[in-house]
Amino acid sequence: MTREVKIGNRWVGDGHPTYIIAEIGINHNGDIEIAKKLIDAAKHAGVNAVKFQKRTPELCVPEHQRGQMRDTPWGYINYLDYRYKVEFDQKDYEEIDRHCKSVGIDWLASSWDVPSLEFIEAFNPSVHKVPSALLTDHKLLRAIKATAKPIILSTGMSTIEEIKEAVSILGTKHLVITHTTSSYPCPPDELNLSMIQTLREMFPCPIGYSGHEVGLVTSAVAVALGACLVERHVTLDRAMWGSDQAASVEPQGIMRLVKYIRVTKKSLGDGIKKVYDSEQSSLKKLRRYSQ
Repeated sequence: MTREVKIGNRWVGDGHPTYIIAEIGINHNGDIEIAKKLIDAAKHAGVNAVKFQKRTPELCVPEHQRGQMRDTPWGYINYLDYRYKVEFDQKDYEEIDRHCKSVGIDWLASSWDVPSLEFIEAFNPSVHKVPSALLTDHKLLRAIKATAKPIILSTGMSTIEEIKEAVSILGTKHLVITHTTSSYPCPPDELNLSMIQTLREMFPCPIGYSGHEVGLVTSAVAVALGACLVERHVTLDRAMWGSDQAASVEPQGIMRLVKYIRVTKKSLGDGIKKVYDSEQSSLKKLRRYSQ
């Protein structure tokens, strides 16, 4: 069984290099210059793509939350106004698209509603992402499938039954499923990395991992367990304002993470026992045979 999906000009799946996504999300805090610095940091670290989030606030913010007040960098404002502050518009995404092309890195976005999907699709991304929160929005799933693009499905805060139903709508031909636990940051005992193997047994498509933990080692462990795609949130500074910053990785950390993942993938080998050339000297000096 071949588990592989082509995203842009790269194959993602068993036997291919791990596809690494730096999730910028809303860690830019509505500032295009911060977004560009994060794109540059991701490119320097050697990741394959950066990801953003796109919402239509009046569709995505529940009525009961709209008037809730909160302290923000823009003052004491209601939640709906805050959501607008962190949304990039057409001009901003044109600049993101231009900057990513200029440095040579792919970008994608998770669309939280159909108008946002149509907005992002106009930029012709190589793949669409279904955020965990929208796994049960079947109208959105059908709209994403209709684009005929590869799809990454995140599975945080979802039951196996909900995942199966989403997969039945999306199909598995052009799908990558990512195991996720949607807590920020996620405690180690709730990462449940063994779910990567469980999903591999259940579905014939590539399985990845979207992590929200503190630290880097567990993301490399996910690769050892079979994750062919890894996504981690990135930030310029974990102390910055914002709900996702504490569960994010700073630029130096992203560089280390990419190194850990590449070394882990290389070290897995092919599972076929052999005597390597590098062992020959030891073999000649140390091997003993007896009957």
